[in-house]
Amino acid sequence: MRPRVLVWARRAAALGWSLAVLTGCAGGGGPAAGPAQDAAAPGHTAPPAPSRAAITALPADGAEDVPPDGAVRVSVAQGRLVSVRLADAKGTEVAGTLSPDGASWAPNGPLPLGTAYTLDSVAEDDQGQKANQHTDFSTVARAHTFVAFFTPEDGSTVGVGMPVSLRFSRPITDRAAVERAVTVTADPPVELAAHWFGTQRLDVRPKAYWAAGTRVAVALRLKDVQGAPGAFGTQTKDVRFTVGRAQVSTVDLDAHTLTVRAGAGGKVVRTLKVSGGDPKHTTYRGVLVVSEKYRTTRMNSQTVGMGDEYDIKDVPHAMRLTTSGTFIHGNYWADPAVFGTANTSHGCIGLADAKGGTSKDTPAGWLFEHTIPGDVIEVRAATGDAVPPSNGLNGWNLPWAQWVAGSAIER
Repeated sequence: MRPRVLVWARRAAALGWSLAVLTGCAGGGGPAAGPAQDAAAPGHTAPPAPSRAAITALPADGAEDVPPDGAVRVSVAQGRLVSVRLADAKGTEVAGTLSPDGASWAPNGPLPLGTAYTLDSVAEDDQGQKANQHTDFSTVARAHTFVAFFTPEDGSTVGVGMPVSLRFSRPITDRAAVERAVTVTADPPVELAAHWFGTQRLDVRPKAYWAAGTRVAVALRLKDVQGAPGAFGTQTKDVRFTVGRAQVSTVDLDAHTLTVRAGAGGKVVRTLKVSGGDPKHTTYRGVLVVSEKYRTTRMNSQTVGMGDEYDIKDVPHAMRLTTSGTFIHGNYWADPAVFGTANTSHGCIGLADAKGGTSKDTPAGWLFEHTIPGDVIEVRAATGDAVPPSNGLNGWNLPWAQWVAGSAIER
């Protein structure tokens, strides 16, 4: 960008008007001098030709409710911009970028909402003659706002399957604008891609599970971003989390076993006996990620559309696998003989346990103590529905090409 020369366009414009008034009137009531008389008069020269540079400044002078992003720009025909000054009522200038050929200028980012601006532009033609343009406008006032609720929490340590998941407080129609305002980086670096689930959820993940020890940073720069007509973001937030040890467990519902593997080589740590969903209430198959942990929780069949089939007020060592209500949890009320031999639940994965959720020695208690949010449970079975990728943090069930296609930004 060429060094900027500040030109006070309003003063220049006003001065030009004054000169036009003075030189356009005949003195003393005598006859007005014609062009030939002016040229011949001693001490007078012909006025310079007007600049051929034609400036177009947007928005139009006096415009109100101007969107904060993409609506302000200056261009010139038959000339080159010399300077552009965009400033608010306090004189604070907005940084912008001049194109290499000097033909256009635009601010570097969104403008604050509900703010009045002046836009002064100066251009010159190939003869060095200058033209100027002055515009006043104001940006739209904030009507509605939205924020993003994020998973995982700032400062947390998570398993290798944890995606970055954002849920927006309002439906987003300009998904590309919002997606551009979210940056996720990893150390060590790894390819990442975003995927929209509907209008209120955006997830970001790598192609394969995170490597243990990866440090992930999420930068939310949603402030003043228009996510939908009249709805603007309010957040400027940085979130950081760390991927802990690698642990991926496999549940074989036909063999009624859960095998816990840890480390880069997937060394078997322990094999536990389980009971999955019965033939009428099969457990979801696929990659399921632990999203929440409860030492005890209430499970009521009415909350998952099963009527009055059960209401257990103190289910121990419960870990959520889907939003719709699939858990892996302890079970103290069933016959211990079913674990490892039969699938008898309403869709959850159960392990033998004691009442209260305090024991660390039971199979369920041991698994609870050795599991963190983001750990992966890969469920295999000959029958049963595949888990929908949007049901919980389970986007791993989408092939990479489909995942990438769910971004609002062309790659």
